[in-house]
Amino acid sequence: MSQFILALDQAQPDIDLLGGKAASLARLTAAGLAVPRGFVVSTAAYRRFVAENALQPRILQAVSATSTNPASLDRAATTIGQLFDGAAMPDDLGHEIDAAYAQLGDGHDVAVAVRSSATAEDLPELSFAGQQETYLNIRGAEELRRAVKRCWASLWTARAIGYRNNARIVPDDVALAVAVQTLVEADAAGVMFTANPVSGARDEVVVNAAWGLGEAIVSGLVTPDTLVLDKSTGAIKHQDVASKQVMTVGTASGTTEQPVPAAQQTRPVLSASQAAELASAGVRIEQLYGQPMDVEWAFRGGTLALLQARPITALPEPPAPPLEFRLPDPKGKYARSSVIELLPDPLSPLFATLGVPAWNRAMQALLTTVNLQGLMAEEMLITINDYAYYDITTTVDALKLIRQIPALISVLVRMFSEAQARWEHGGRPHYANLTARWGAQDLANTPAADMLEGAREIVQAAADHYLTIQSGILPAAYMSEAAFTLVYERLIRRAGEPPALTFMLGFDSTPIRAEKSLYDLAEWARGHPELAAHLQRTSAADLERDLERSDVVDGWCEFHARFREHLRRYGHAVYDLDFAKPLPAEEPAPVLEALKFFVSGQAANPHVRQNTALHAREDAAREVRARLRGPLLRLFDNFLERAQLYAPLREDALADVGLGWPVLRRMLRELGRRLVAGGVLEAPEDVFWLRLVELRFALDDATSDLRPMVDRRKKQWALERRAVPPSSLPLKGGATFMGYDFSRFMPAMTDQAPGDVIRGIGASPGQVTAPARVIAGPEEFSRMQPHEVLVAKITTPAWTPLFALASGVVTDVGGPLSHSSIVAREYHIPAVLGTGVATERIANTQKITVDGDAGTVLLKPASTNLLAAPE
Repeated sequence: MSQFILALDQAQPDIDLLGGKAASLARLTAAGLAVPRGFVVSTAAYRRFVAENALQPRILQAVSATSTNPASLDRAATTIGQLFDGAAMPDDLGHEIDAAYAQLGDGHDVAVAVRSSATAEDLPELSFAGQQETYLNIRGAEELRRAVKRCWASLWTARAIGYRNNARIVPDDVALAVAVQTLVEADAAGVMFTANPVSGARDEVVVNAAWGLGEAIVSGLVTPDTLVLDKSTGAIKHQDVASKQVMTVGTASGTTEQPVPAAQQTRPVLSASQAAELASAGVRIEQLYGQPMDVEWAFRGGTLALLQARPITALPEPPAPPLEFRLPDPKGKYARSSVIELLPDPLSPLFATLGVPAWNRAMQALLTTVNLQGLMAEEMLITINDYAYYDITTTVDALKLIRQIPALISVLVRMFSEAQARWEHGGRPHYANLTARWGAQDLANTPAADMLEGAREIVQAAADHYLTIQSGILPAAYMSEAAFTLVYERLIRRAGEPPALTFMLGFDSTPIRAEKSLYDLAEWARGHPELAAHLQRTSAADLERDLERSDVVDGWCEFHARFREHLRRYGHAVYDLDFAKPLPAEEPAPVLEALKFFVSGQAANPHVRQNTALHAREDAAREVRARLRGPLLRLFDNFLERAQLYAPLREDALADVGLGWPVLRRMLRELGRRLVAGGVLEAPEDVFWLRLVELRFALDDATSDLRPMVDRRKKQWALERRAVPPSSLPLKGGATFMGYDFSRFMPAMTDQAPGDVIRGIGASPGQVTAPARVIAGPEEFSRMQPHEVLVAKITTPAWTPLFALASGVVTDVGGPLSHSSIVAREYHIPAVLGTGVATERIANTQKITVDGDAGTVLLKPASTNLLAAPE
């Protein structure tokens, strides 16, 4: 055979020549596995066909006009499909295909399966599952030629073009081979995963099985049987036998769907011995590839055939070994609340030894101010398995505390009444001025000791700033809104009047201003067609790289300046308070994802949304005031004024917690750069994996190689991050303080019953049923799709752009006045917060019902049709 046609049992598994699918089939065949006979029409044949018909320039022209808009993808696919349909097969190539086909059937028109095999397909990081076409039960040389051309054209379907655009694969580089194999007229077929694709367990094999050919599973026409097998023994651990109504079967001219005979509908497709045989084959394939695999299979007359194998993409991490959260003090009590809501992950070593002590100093200063020094441990903020916890163990008796209550009330009243002034004229200006002073420094020529002292000053100013908020604006916001709600709902509201929430919406705050700024930039970009098209069709990661260039498309220079101004004003909002984590100002790809959505024209106008809420608020207040008189009117105005004062202040203050982080991170990375030059570290970012004492020592004597230690710590951190830290410790009674159980006030549920219902705090009203999207951090923002439910450990002000896409919000940590609650209410989407377990128990794309009124999340059964819905 020539370079155009290669026999499967003779071909080398060369992806460039055979494409991903056919290369895998050749590899399986060479290993002696049961693969149907066949041959491959190589990528060289595809390129010859395209060149002979001068198609490439016209293909690239059609693709260059696409964006994320589905209509543009459909137009390009239709145009390219017509090009292939009208092009002629070169005579010599057609004869070679005919000859190879004749050998399969010994001169007869044997039925074959014709499968597309692209060069960018079945890769460890990208499966491209379902992006190109397969044609079954093809008979005759003429029909085979037509099927080959249709497969070639399917390289340019709308979904394939869009998939490659998202994966940043250059269209010039792709080509497609076609695998032609004798058709297995299957009694049963399906898919096998050699690791559990839902839980990530590597010791399990999961199988979907249905009667007939496998196409009924792929197309979603049938709910297949699902089997979970023990990988080592092949034994069935769990079997879910579905009622299988439809199956795909061969006909004289292709395939069709027909009803499954009644006697077979509820009968298991696979016997125990067939399941064990499948598991054994799966283990061999996994060993051959050295990684978990997704395998298509078929049984005909009890004989197994393997039709395809590709690496599993997006496989969850296997369940982490359980971490034991031991109490530092066996009699102590520990809780994850307050500032810890901004620290969802294990702490970096540098934050744990530079940031945590600063917060403890600020906390002790606050306790001294209110004459409660000695009430709590000197180091209130500690770490357990590198997760931050507050030590809430009391060190004085209740009687002493009771005697201090009168004086304490007076101090607290003063602190609340002065909250705004203390923040606006004290905490924030000091923090901002210190940040500005260090931001103007020539860091490259600043002595290391001075820079490290400056870093300590900035962190301490950040902690003092936060404690100013925590001791004034935050509790004032909590209490004033709760008080207004109680007074309004109990004493003032009449039937037909709006709920108390209406009076809290429509205010401006830093996160809302940031959203409007980004929306306005998108609207400006939409007025520049070439720029808008570039923003639409280019991935956020590539756009981030484009920011380093001065000339990309018409309008780029001004766009670049406007976007940089947006980041200057809002880019310090933290995704995570740990300063080891990058900020939007440094890595703006998540912001660019939101910008792309705004440019698409699918997003709601935040100006209109805010104005609507503002008018509703003002109308409601006017109508209530019109009917109130005397004391009730004064009561209403008094409580409303306080609640409305602190609502936006809270978000403004929290948005500035990371004000100094851009400068701080530049300072610390400069120190890291110096250690890299000395051979101490591998990269400047590795400075965050050192403890403060180690950093000081390394700067004084840069002779030790700390790279192995940093590598060990990164691995340990990754292991710890997969754990779910308890909200309070000990698990029973950990939220008890001074004899009172505060568990219902914790920002995460301390006990969660098993089952399909997850309880939390109903923080924004309404109900929605939609697919879930579990987002671990900003590195995954690009996975969020419009109208999905955002599921996260926490959200901070920097997460606000995702709310424009979300139809609901569910978090592990958060309360009625957390950032998630405030923003979800402004967006009029339901939110259930503080579940403690949402990110652990909800799977990506799983349908869930979020009930913000009841504070519940109902989990719909996850799809057992694993082949029909590739992730």
